[in-house]
Amino acid sequence: MPRAQAWAATHSGHPAPSGADVVRAHRDTDAHLQARDLTRQAREEREDALLAPGATRARGAGNRAIEEEPDSERTCFERDRDRIIHSTAFRRLAGKTQVVVAPRDHQRTRLTHALEVSQVATSIARGVGANVSLTEAIAIGHDCGHGPGGHASEDAFDAFIPEGYDHGPWGADVVLSGLNLCAETLDGIRNHSWSRPAPMTVEGEIVSWADRIAYCAHDLEDAVHAGIVHLDDLPGLVAERVGRTRGQQLGRFIRAVIATTQQTGQVGMDADTAGALAALRAFNYERIYTRPESLAQSHVVVEVLHGLVGAYLARPELMPAEYRSEQDPVRGAVTYVGGMTDRFAFDQAELVLGWGPDRLPEGIGRGLG
Repeated sequence: MPRAQAWAATHSGHPAPSGADVVRAHRDTDAHLQARDLTRQAREEREDALLAPGATRARGAGNRAIEEEPDSERTCFERDRDRIIHSTAFRRLAGKTQVVVAPRDHQRTRLTHALEVSQVATSIARGVGANVSLTEAIAIGHDCGHGPGGHASEDAFDAFIPEGYDHGPWGADVVLSGLNLCAETLDGIRNHSWSRPAPMTVEGEIVSWADRIAYCAHDLEDAVHAGIVHLDDLPGLVAERVGRTRGQQLGRFIRAVIATTQQTGQVGMDADTAGALAALRAFNYERIYTRPESLAQSHVVVEVLHGLVGAYLARPELMPAEYRSEQDPVRGAVTYVGGMTDRFAFDQAELVLGWGPDRLPEGIGRGLG
């Protein structure tokens, strides 16, 4: 076919017309760049000069549990970001619930949520002079510890983990532990939730704010598109102070954190805007997260995941070998089930637990996903 033939003709790229030993992506390109010294050391020096006092500086290979040689081009936090992006755990976020199990085309998944948190967080970091690379690494990795089915997975796994299953510490200490990330990155992931201890860096604090800002705004937008709530239902405090749409709300919240941090030196938000954020979160909590349909969905998720862990403990041969542990079989089974996507977990409910499609949440097993 002509299109396939045209595509195949570009396999080798295009030679430069000057005869130089250069292969180009486009035959007619006129792009030129005066190269600069942007090795890792040069970029660390530039960061040191541009970042605000109190921002986290990248140094060499970074503070890692296992020592490594520094990269020649990337800073230690840039390497962390790249490792998370290419990890299995990050890819699986595309198949994990944000709010709606089996989201339709326009509803968020954990992956799109992580990307939106990254956008909010890096906007704030640039505005206050914090380390953007560290901020981005924490933001894209902050939810890698989530199990299938949203926060209901934490309720399901709590029964098996003595210290409780919290997606922040689980993500940092279990899911991403094999990446040998910097201590600052892991700390920000571990402690991004407001119920956790404060992160050790201002970049971690920024991600804590960005996470709440992003999900409050985009969960509302998803619920409006799904017909769960209407924008006219929003409390007047929210509509008047930060607007009704996601774009308006994000702009107000991001600017408020930047302005407050610049004025006070503390990563935070002025009381009026913070009050609007709290009111928006309370509205979402009542009208979206704890509505009867959501609670019923969560109950099914808990039953499925609890049942799967029990089934794999009884028949560990059903799990891949890397999850079977004689020393701690419970943690191995929870790690396996926690890493599943929604679709795979509910497939296993049918195969391993014998569930019929009619018992699964809407969108799973009913041709609606």
